[in-house]
Amino acid sequence: MSVLFNRKRFIAALAVSCLALASCGEKTADKAAPAPAAAAKTDYKIGWTIYAGWMPWAYAQQSGIVKKWADKYGVKIELVQINDYVESLNQYSAGKLDGVTATNMDALTVPAAAGKDTTVVMIGDYSNGNDGLVLKNGTSLAELKGRPVNLVELSVSHYLLARALEKAGLKMSDVKTVNTSDADIVAAFGAADTKALVTWNPQLSEVKKMPGATEVFDSSKIPGEILDGLMVSTEALKANPNLGKALTGIWYETMALTVAQTPEGKAAREQMAKLSGADLASFEGQLKTTHLYADPKSALAATVSPDLVTANDRVRKFSFSMGLFGQGAKSVDDIGISFPGGKTLGDPKNVKLRFDPSYVQMAADGKL
Repeated sequence: MSVLFNRKRFIAALAVSCLALASCGEKTADKAAPAPAAAAKTDYKIGWTIYAGWMPWAYAQQSGIVKKWADKYGVKIELVQINDYVESLNQYSAGKLDGVTATNMDALTVPAAAGKDTTVVMIGDYSNGNDGLVLKNGTSLAELKGRPVNLVELSVSHYLLARALEKAGLKMSDVKTVNTSDADIVAAFGAADTKALVTWNPQLSEVKKMPGATEVFDSSKIPGEILDGLMVSTEALKANPNLGKALTGIWYETMALTVAQTPEGKAAREQMAKLSGADLASFEGQLKTTHLYADPKSALAATVSPDLVTANDRVRKFSFSMGLFGQGAKSVDDIGISFPGGKTLGDPKNVKLRFDPSYVQMAADGKL
């Protein structure tokens, strides 16, 4: 999970259309008849990338669970696999996707920072070891000093590095980061000049198998800070709340299978593993380092917890310090993040990231 950078910025152009009214000879009314209301959009595209916590979406599409819930709520939902995580965020920010799987940090620093109002429909999990820092021919955090570190710059990998350095009493200036795409990170570890890297599963699992690799820090040391979830256009949800209901129904039906210790659950996990390019043992190993909010009640509890505010406050401060709010940002409070109960971090007049518990509440109450 992560974000680019050379990051593309998306500036929404305001298109102003002028309608010319033509006179038709005879005057038939003092007022023109109101234009018919535009039909509500019903076709949606949701982007996802390969990551253990997001493979249930791929399985839901293939198994027919997506169609079942989409039909129930009168919408059409296409789940689109994007091979590069950064590109999925860029496409969502540009309006080519109606939603995307992303981390809380990346939702803030890409679409929200670009001005796209985004709602977290549900928190799916937090990384509990799925993101890690690996040294080559080294065994301690202290040995990071002076090393280049390959990672997707200004992503959650960069955030994990910052937290690791903090734990070791080091500063960001004690290392040199080398921007490396998630698609290239495994191969990069084999290069002679690579001395350390940060990545996430499934790439992390592959790197840890390589000669000289030692994981010295992982996300289990900072539980609840790297959150993964489904981010959806706030505008799309307001226009058609059935989209949120369908997506929530899809997720929790699929999650029940994902964690079920039954033949059906095992078959579902085998298929998810295959779709991610892994075998069952490897995939289940990745799930063990993913703290899944498998049922809506646990997800709801996490969404309304004060811990969510605390974690996102830490993430936004890191993001601003790294310049991820854009060149025009003057303060960490420039972008607003809203939480259940009326709590807001940042500017309440410029909320661009919203943690909305309403759909998960419906699922928890059995009202979907």
